[in-house]
Amino acid sequence: MAEVEIVEICKVVPSKPSSLDHSTTPNFLPPTFFDIRWLRLPPIQTLLFYQLSTPKPFFDSILPRLKDSLSLTLHHFLPLAGTLTWTETSNRPFIQHLEGDSVSLTVAKSNADFFHLSGNHVFCEAKSYHPLVPNLEMSHQRTASLALQVTLFPNHGFSLGLTMNPAILDGQTFSLFIKSWAFICKSLEETQITNGYIPLSPELEPFYDRSQIKDPVGLEEHYTNQWLSLDGPNNKSLILWERKVPPDAVRGTFILTRAKLETLRKLAKDNHTIRVSTFSLACAYTWVCLVKAEDISNEQVHLVLNVDCRSRLEPPLPPTYFGKCIRPICLSAETKSLKGKHGLVLALKTIAEGIKSLEKGILNGAENWLSMLTSFLGNSSSVRSRVYSVAASPRLGIYSADFGWGRPRKVDYVSIDSTGAISVSENVNGDGGVEIGLALKKHHMEAFASLFFHGLDAVNWNSKL
Repeated sequence: MAEVEIVEICKVVPSKPSSLDHSTTPNFLPPTFFDIRWLRLPPIQTLLFYQLSTPKPFFDSILPRLKDSLSLTLHHFLPLAGTLTWTETSNRPFIQHLEGDSVSLTVAKSNADFFHLSGNHVFCEAKSYHPLVPNLEMSHQRTASLALQVTLFPNHGFSLGLTMNPAILDGQTFSLFIKSWAFICKSLEETQITNGYIPLSPELEPFYDRSQIKDPVGLEEHYTNQWLSLDGPNNKSLILWERKVPPDAVRGTFILTRAKLETLRKLAKDNHTIRVSTFSLACAYTWVCLVKAEDISNEQVHLVLNVDCRSRLEPPLPPTYFGKCIRPICLSAETKSLKGKHGLVLALKTIAEGIKSLEKGILNGAENWLSMLTSFLGNSSSVRSRVYSVAASPRLGIYSADFGWGRPRKVDYVSIDSTGAISVSENVNGDGGVEIGLALKKHHMEAFASLFFHGLDAVNWNSKL
């Protein structure tokens, strides 16, 4: 059995530029209702695998550069070196970075098969990935924003594991951070550090002004009171929920190439006049295959999409806004119809209607977002069995994160093992294709794989799909 050996656990503190002109990152952030909604939800865990094409001294060269560049990057992202805090005397939690706060960085070695873990295999045990991501330090009053782990696979490459507090950052902010870290790390090859500071390019500089997020109906207070009463009264705990991974869960990555997407797009348009985006097509096709593979017996099934609200707010926020800024769209469809010959068209139509509903207002129905989320993630297996959710997005561009040793060989969203979400991301080749990530029981994964590939090879729309 593969083993992971812990080499060291160190603390990386943000760099301190000698010039005060560079100290513009806030060390205190009040939460918005977007943040508070995710207060105790399970952590977000992501893995990036990097293959080293030529042998390099990892502990003498690569690791020190990763540490140095992380320190320089954290100067721009102080909240990630801080904590989410909720004291006995404060009415609401807050994000703060105190002098001496740091990010925990675990350094490890593994004798596991690097190419198996970083390949597009359908049957890879989910538990194989868990030793490659770190635990997040947490207590009832303080929970860390971020923890990191770098794991060396000798003679092959390394993985970079991130465990993130879901109330601190969303996919867009994660993408901003990992690209900034990669940018600074790569810059160390040719840029001399001046006064302990390396500037970011404008498209990577985080935006921290939260005054533009308006809360006219008191959603922040509404969500806070809901958390206080959950397992309460006055429950201020910041311990994140833990959801167990089924012991027989396997992971699989499925590729929708650009050509396959275009084929499905044409088939869908031939059967119904609806707008078909790459994201909606990937979600719809996966949804239909999953409902069939798991042989869902409930009358209805649900799909929850998360929508980035930055550009939809009034006034709009820039893409570099730091924090949580997403809202859910909860979609419902009749199980029998999704299993039918026009299931994909129904799924696409349902998604299109959900996206169109945003025209009623980006915050429409926001008072129910938290209660909906906690019910879906609750302990009722009957609820979980008929609710699917989507994580990540092809727009995040994580595969562009080149630290100086090439693009990632593979990006995996480990937290879907416990949440049961579907990860949808850009293809590693950057050719317009999409990667679908799943964690299922083995017999469900076998059924899904058969349906997924059979549908792509189908010629007759009505009889095959």
